[in-house]
Amino acid sequence: QVQLVESGGGLVQAGGSLRLSCAASGRTISNYVMGWFRQAPGKERTFVAAISRSGGITYYADSVKGRFTISRDYAGNTVYLQMNSLKPEDTAVYYCAARGGAALMTGATEYDYWGQGTQVTVSS
Repeated sequence: QVQLVESGGGLVQAGGSLRLSCAASGRTISNYVMGWFRQAPGKERTFVAAISRSGGITYYADSVKGRFTISRDYAGNTVYLQMNSLKPEDTAVYYCAARGGAALMTGATEYDYWGQGTQVTVSS
């Protein structure tokens, strides 16, 4: 079992930045592909970014490419999502997820463990 706890969300103006953290416990995240998803009110949960077990491969949704960066800290057993140039359409609850398989996947059903989410609100 892996327990995931997100933090770092909040209210920010358009153009601003936030860094989300996902602290893992129970098992080392080096055994998992890690991903970030988001869900806006009334919408489905959608893929944002993923990072390989080694940290050497990352993949992003087109909507965040060039603005968001996913990274992982093995010593701290933590995954981060640095979000720059935020837009109002980035407003959502952001979830961290862990996948036991080796491939980077974009479907939410491919991930085995989930955090409770952290709210990000971007004002215009």
